[in-house]
Amino acid sequence: MPLRERVRAARGALTVLPSGTCSAGFPQVVPSACRGAASPLNLCLVSDPTPVVLTEDSVNEAVASALAAIDAVSDTATFKAVRIAHTGEASPLSRLNGQLKSLPNDQKAAAGKLMGQARGRVNQALAAKEADVVALESAAQLAAEAVDVTALPVRKKLGARHPLSLLQDKVGDIFVGMGWEVAEGPELENEWFNFDALNFDPDHPARAMQDTFFVEPVSSHLLLRTHTSPVQVRSLLTRELPVYVIAPGRTYRTDELDATHTPVFSQIEGIAVDKGLTMAHLRGTLEFFARQMFGDEAKIRLRPNYFPFTEPSAEMDVWQPGAKGGARWVEWGGCGMVNPNVLRSAGIDPDEYSGFAFGVGIERTLQFRNNLNDMRDMVEGDVRFSQQFGMVV
Repeated sequence: MPLRERVRAARGALTVLPSGTCSAGFPQVVPSACRGAASPLNLCLVSDPTPVVLTEDSVNEAVASALAAIDAVSDTATFKAVRIAHTGEASPLSRLNGQLKSLPNDQKAAAGKLMGQARGRVNQALAAKEADVVALESAAQLAAEAVDVTALPVRKKLGARHPLSLLQDKVGDIFVGMGWEVAEGPELENEWFNFDALNFDPDHPARAMQDTFFVEPVSSHLLLRTHTSPVQVRSLLTRELPVYVIAPGRTYRTDELDATHTPVFSQIEGIAVDKGLTMAHLRGTLEFFARQMFGDEAKIRLRPNYFPFTEPSAEMDVWQPGAKGGARWVEWGGCGMVNPNVLRSAGIDPDEYSGFAFGVGIERTLQFRNNLNDMRDMVEGDVRFSQQFGMVV
């Protein structure tokens, strides 16, 4: 049975005895069935299983407890908890105030005045403490966020990884996930690795001074590599077959700097040598690579072409919907089946093994992938260009 109903039932069984009062000044009563019993029942004990007697002392005790708790408050969270504990429905003051309705009419005025003063003191203390807590927390926040406007500014700005480096790492992750290896080689290369081992004729135009940076004296046969293909030859000479290797890195050619060319640029070339490899394996690898770079809707096409180090050879185009002037096919790189003469240069029998190779420019890939129109932005060293890519490209 709810507490209120139990109280009403108890009151219906009580009879006021005019001969006595409780310690709170309230009439003493006894149940009708127990009239004449030696011990009268205190009315203050009927309404609550854990009674709080409404007296001046109990009110003062509740106020003192509330004021002590309020005085100890140091932050907003504690303030809210104390306010609920000492002014909420279950607080001592609220429980004492609830006994007013049970008092005789001639005692309600004095008890009501006592409770009103008590609640007023507590509410006044709460309002003052709330103002203090808000002021203290505001001051602490201002101190924590203070800026010394007279201090010298920090002029050094944080840099960022270049998007070409980020993209090169991403390509490496793609091929490592396919089971390939990443190989590196010297940028100052021997002419034999750069040209002869790759089936370039002695009079090939790429060997001319106007196309390649040779190191003096020219008789040293040293040059700045024009592609990363020498790393493929070095890999064939130093690794056991089968070989699946990609070679990223910087390359150098005597090109003028413009929107689509730079004299120093990055390439990623790949070579696979195994038994039974065909153009179908090459195309499948490149299609997967294109989808990883440009999205699931990306597509490529192969056009017949000529390269000394592959036979047959092809130009690889990628579909670029956002190309300048409208969607169109754009040249992405070159590819083909490894020329038997290149295999022989590495001591591999072309009758037993076959292979495919490909190469793409990192700058061109970044252009297509991120709709960049001018390659010069990549080499000017403006940190704002790199910062817009963050850590993911």
